Amino acid sequence: MAQPSVILATASYEHTIKFWEAKSGRCYRTLQYPDSHINRLEITPDKRFLAAAGNPHIRHFDINSNSTVPVISYDSHTSNVMAVGFHCDGNWMYSGSEDGTVRIWDLRTATCQREYESRAAVNTVVLHPNQKELISGDQNGNIRVWDLAANSCSCELVPEVDTAVRSLTVMWDGSMVVAANNRGTCYVWRLLKGTQTITCFEPLHKLQAHDGYILKCLLSPEFCDPNRYLATASSDHTVKIWNVDGFKLERTLIGHQRWVWDCVFSVDGAYLITASSDTTARLWTMSTGEAIRVYSGHHKPTVCCALHDGAESAPS
Repeated sequence: MAQPSVILATASYEHTIKFWEAKSGRCYRTLQYPDSHINRLEITPDKRFLAAAGNPHIRHFDINSNSTVPVISYDSHTSNVMAVGFHCDGNWMYSGSEDGTVRIWDLRTATCQREYESRAAVNTVVLHPNQKELISGDQNGNIRVWDLAANSCSCELVPEVDTAVRSLTVMWDGSMVVAANNRGTCYVWRLLKGTQTITCFEPLHKLQAHDGYILKCLLSPEFCDPNRYLATASSDHTVKIWNVDGFKLERTLIGHQRWVWDCVFSVDGAYLITASSDTTARLWTMSTGEAIRVYSGHHKPTVCCALHDGAESAPS
């Protein structure tokens, strides 16, 4: 099976994963996932595998195969896996779970190498661009920085007591981190320049972005520069695009009929993919804020999406 240059996948409460032709909107492959619902999708840097985070496992599927059987399963978590991602060299994977742990996995041996205890259900984990620190956000409102060299928690923040941190995002150059919570608020910190670690958080802005929950926040990628944006997806059915310079609202993406659970930028930041409880995913153009493609085929809420439209990174 030839690998498409653009890989777009979505997952739904109906226990399916679908692969789409991004331009035409045609679904060309459907995977059944009967064991659990899927909370998060992520594509490996080399574009070979799709990771599906479920309950309580993470499974990898071969993107370039017609096989419906997962290639490998990662099984140490004991509850819903809410976050998954990869080191840039593709040698290890990180995850966060409602079992209260953040874990690091060796992809070559499929074993859990490290476990960090958050003491509350973990909703979100991101890897700092320096590839040396993980940042997690949990249901009790805690943000923790895990220093991978020291193998310990190097920083703790509580932006709003007892308000769940739903999503975290870090600017591609490590200059900024944003945390979004269940009250529709984004907290923004500047990560002090000249330091090799991100343990120096300088409060920059508090943004009341939505009246409902923020389910995903995402900063724009490197090739979007000099423009820098923050996307916030919400239970109010909208996605808002904020200019990071002053956090002014640039536009509101209106079209979904229910909660918007997930979003992902194209590699150049010119497009945004969203996934919604209205069963659809949508492709938006950032220049006009219009939905130029609707991906219809799921029959229950579409809760996560993954996109890889850049060059693949060869594993080291």
